Amino acid sequence: MTEQGEQISELVARLMRDVPDFPQPGVLFKDFTPLLGDGAALRQVVDDVARRRQGTVDVVVGMEARGFIFGAAVAYALGVGFVPVRKAGKLPAGTIRADYTLEYATASLEVHRDAILPGQRVLVMDDVLATGGTAEATCRLVESCDAEVVAIEIVVEIDALRGRDRLAGRDVHTLLHV
Repeated sequence: MTEQGEQISELVARLMRDVPDFPQPGVLFKDFTPLLGDGAALRQVVDDVARRRQGTVDVVVGMEARGFIFGAAVAYALGVGFVPVRKAGKLPAGTIRADYTLEYATASLEVHRDAILPGQRVLVMDDVLATGGTAEATCRLVESCDAEVVAIEIVVEIDALRGRDRLAGRDVHTLLHV
């Protein structure tokens, strides 16, 4: 890891807190609100991702809900569009759907049918990579639009849950491993 990468990793670690038993008993929730509340730190995280992806993507996709925050900020920094991927039933127009499993439940994600164009180069952005279900389902949604997932950017990866295994063969970059 580069010195700059180590600094970003330390910054994220310092401004993240663990919340036990949320959203249900046995789950350790990675809370990013302290990072989001620190403007200088948020800028450093967004700038780090933008430097790495400048000129390589046409659109950024972020998953509900914290992926919206990081993804929209990165899209703005890159000067490209942002596409939200939402939980089932939350988008108002025609959608494409993908089902997936989490460490504590099963769920579905949707994207508007016309939000990602064929041939677009897509950056998938999320806050936490746990079991990999959300990221994998999002990649399937992107590819069902005949677009290319160029990379996946994650703020924190929970290594013990092995979510990266579900993303084998993909360019996955994580700012902090825990």
